[in-house]
Amino acid sequence: MRADAPHNSRGAGEATHGTVVRNTGSSYVVRTDDGRLVECRVKGNFRLRGIRSTNPVAVGDGVTLTDTGGGALFISEIDERRNYIVRRASNLSKQSHVLAANVDRAVLVVTVARPETSTTFIDRFLASAEAYRVPVVVAFNKMDDLRGDEAATVRYLTAVYREAGYDCLHLSATTGLGLDALQRAVSTGTTLLAGHSGVGKSTLLNRLVPDAHARTAEISEAHGTGMHTTTFSELYDLPGGGALIDIPGVKGFGSFDMDPREVAHYFRDIFRLSADCRFNNCTHTREPGCAVLAALEDHRLAPSRYASYLSMMGDKDENKYREAY
Repeated sequence: MRADAPHNSRGAGEATHGTVVRNTGSSYVVRTDDGRLVECRVKGNFRLRGIRSTNPVAVGDGVTLTDTGGGALFISEIDERRNYIVRRASNLSKQSHVLAANVDRAVLVVTVARPETSTTFIDRFLASAEAYRVPVVVAFNKMDDLRGDEAATVRYLTAVYREAGYDCLHLSATTGLGLDALQRAVSTGTTLLAGHSGVGKSTLLNRLVPDAHARTAEISEAHGTGMHTTTFSELYDLPGGGALIDIPGVKGFGSFDMDPREVAHYFRDIFRLSADCRFNNCTHTREPGCAVLAALEDHRLAPSRYASYLSMMGDKDENKYREAY
């Protein structure tokens, strides 16, 4: 059920529990435990609790609402999160931006062209999701629009990510290729649908939830980039079971509060290889007996995965976020 008609009907002082199903930036829509959709705002004291986030409340959060009089509802408490997906806020290097909370998986929609999703972006998303215990399916979309050697690129990247330990799907939101597999993947629990603007998320959402009526837009021919069509985050119930959280296109993915010594733990392939390193505290950069460097030399580790690892190792340098990843 889409949150189209919020209403408020509780008396002053009463507390209500529910789940956030829409975030417009200035207000929230919460589906209460008894099935009502109510509009509310965040009480100002959330900004004083040391939550270093541009959005202390995210879609998927369980929350408690209070009526302070006059029918105005405020989020007064947030339930403890089971997990969440977070990135470094653009141009605010010391703050995070929570994309969604309490999800069972994420589907990262990527395209190799028009627009191109870089392996750096994919790897950063995967590592951040791994850090917060969120399984990810990598979905290569627009398979009907491949040109030249782009099909070979998809095959290569599919092999890289399957070898790393991730399920991969090949989709066409236009022709319906792979939609049955996608529907099976998201048929239980709550799934975050993420990706750059222009990769076809809105078209996929419209195929999965016909009454979503998500807006779509053409790709900029001049720059090969997508234009934002989703303007706020929203949870949709799927007709066959499960739910999808659709979020605005993510331009960059800087990691947040990740200790450089732990980055290798969040790259599944590098972590497996590191078991054979000579030193337990190996950084996989220059140490003798490093199994990761040996795998890179022997072409058993993709150079792009290693480059992404090195990039995330340097994330403590805040100056690199003057331009968002």
